[in-house]
Amino acid sequence: MEKIQTGLPDIVSPEDWEKAHQAFLKREKDFTRQRDALSAGRRRLPMTEIKKPYVFEGPQGAVSLLDLFEGRRQLLLYHFMFAPGVNGWPDAGCPGCSMFTDNIGQFTPAHLKARGISLALVSLAPLASIEAYRKRMGWSHRWVSSGHNSFNKDLGITTPQGEGHGLSVLLRDGDRIYRTYFTSARGTEALGNVWGFLDATPFGRQEIWEDTPEGRPQTEPYIWWRRHDEYDTH
Repeated sequence: MEKIQTGLPDIVSPEDWEKAHQAFLKREKDFTRQRDALSAGRRRLPMTEIKKPYVFEGPQGAVSLLDLFEGRRQLLLYHFMFAPGVNGWPDAGCPGCSMFTDNIGQFTPAHLKARGISLALVSLAPLASIEAYRKRMGWSHRWVSSGHNSFNKDLGITTPQGEGHGLSVLLRDGDRIYRTYFTSARGTEALGNVWGFLDATPFGRQEIWEDTPEGRPQTEPYIWWRRHDEYDTH
């Protein structure tokens, strides 16, 4: 085993590299199976109903929480930390939340819609501030203001300690809306990509290999995958 510059990996033969690689790959595969089991447990979590008729401010006017579903069954709602006079960001959103939103691929929503999932962002900031910042950042995701309602406080995002962030997963049954899951801080690090978002929902990836409760929608794997411009979704 050869040592070179301090801080760099050791240099070994191709045979020793392959041996180390295979040993680590086994651990990595084990972790993948553990993550699948964790997602299966998430799909079995209970849910709680959101009964208050919240109204948000959007670019086209007032929208309800139900409107954010856009007719789909599931909604990924990211609580973006952007409030007037909070944390010294009067004209811009939280850097961490901004990095998270950058991580949402431009065409990620197209793949989510194919599985009946809508995506939206919500902040306490005035709509004018949200729209200006969204234009600066080049984002196209739907983003509404909750500055005139108690939504953030009721869902525990706003606390006496200050304003928080995170992702809420919501499920619609007719006009009734339920919260099924929430994560924040490092819990959002694995999200942002299509697979992470799907695994956060109560219906999951909706593929038959998944361990999921009876009655949830499931199809054969791969057959629903499309190029982002080939989906027949609205």
